[in-house]
Amino acid sequence: MKEQLYTIPVNDAFDKDCECPICEMYRCLEKDAVEFTIGPSYMEDDVRMETDRVGFCAEHIRMLYKSQNRLGMALILLTHLNRTIKEAEKVIKSSKPTGSGLFRKKTEVSPIKHFFDGLESSCYICNRIHVMFERYLVTVFYLYHTDEEFRKKFHSSKGFCSKHYALLYELSSTHLHGKELEEFVHELNQLYLENMKRVRDDLEWFTDKFDYRFADEPWKNSKDALPRTVEKVNSIQIDL
Repeated sequence: MKEQLYTIPVNDAFDKDCECPICEMYRCLEKDAVEFTIGPSYMEDDVRMETDRVGFCAEHIRMLYKSQNRLGMALILLTHLNRTIKEAEKVIKSSKPTGSGLFRKKTEVSPIKHFFDGLESSCYICNRIHVMFERYLVTVFYLYHTDEEFRKKFHSSKGFCSKHYALLYELSSTHLHGKELEEFVHELNQLYLENMKRVRDDLEWFTDKFDYRFADEPWKNSKDALPRTVEKVNSIQIDL
């Protein structure tokens, strides 16, 4: 099965001490996608044609800029700009203001808005991540179904962020069935709630430590409670 090709990165994510192994999987894919995009591949015609066409979202353009490959990024953006200008000229030339007349449909979208909305919502790196991320998620269920050692890792994990808990819940009925599906959902629910409460308690103690009455008390596990809470709630990792 093709899922077997992705067992190593999925197992690696669940081996890591983190608040959400699915977030960890995504971050690894994101790092690889950025490095691929700004590496030698940007000189390949097929890659360049795609980056020219779809461009990048705000978050990934920031990550590309941080890579320090200024020449590579400039070349990528130069040809993307050229294509954008060429396509925009066509759309602008063929478009006319429609105004807000009585008979204009409320749902009607101008060609210019349609074109620029498309630019805003497309990203080469997001697309590249999405393909692999879907395969990783399928592999999670494949391993849960076939690998007892992975089940132990799943059970001993620190749960998942809200976004990825909901994603696993929704996908579970597609990949698991019968008693196994019931066991998975029960365990998933338990892992999510117990670990959200664990982080909540750590965060509460973190806030209590700012009260003079608790100044001399130990921090326990609360020193990094704030960034761990951000990951649980927003699926974002904050570097300490």
